[in-house]
Amino acid sequence: MLIDTQSYAPRLMDAIGELGANAPAMLAGFEALDGAAAKDGVLDAKTRELIALAVAVTTRCDGCITVHSAAAARAGASKEEVAAALSVAIALNAGAAIVYSARAFDAFGQQQETAK
Repeated sequence: MLIDTQSYAPRLMDAIGELGANAPAMLAGFEALDGAAAKDGVLDAKTRELIALAVAVTTRCDGCITVHSAAAARAGASKEEVAAALSVAIALNAGAAIVYSARAFDAFGQQQETAK
């Protein structure tokens, strides 16, 4: 087990609660935004949680992974569906790496020209 999400989740919620007690407007704003995104409509709960889990990976948020993996399980996502969503995250991260690698390579070329 890489991270014990069962013990991490309550500690995380306590820490967020403490932050929110000291910044209640920020927490209320976050809760409003989160609530608006969670409303049923075009996407069902399982699809939203699969997207959230993939985004959590691309943003490297352990707390988000913890919360949204639990929500995806509750929404009935299968291991195969989670793996497919995570495959998209992996591809996007690789895509971002190649785009930023091209930018870094271009920057190096520019610097190499001025270093002459």
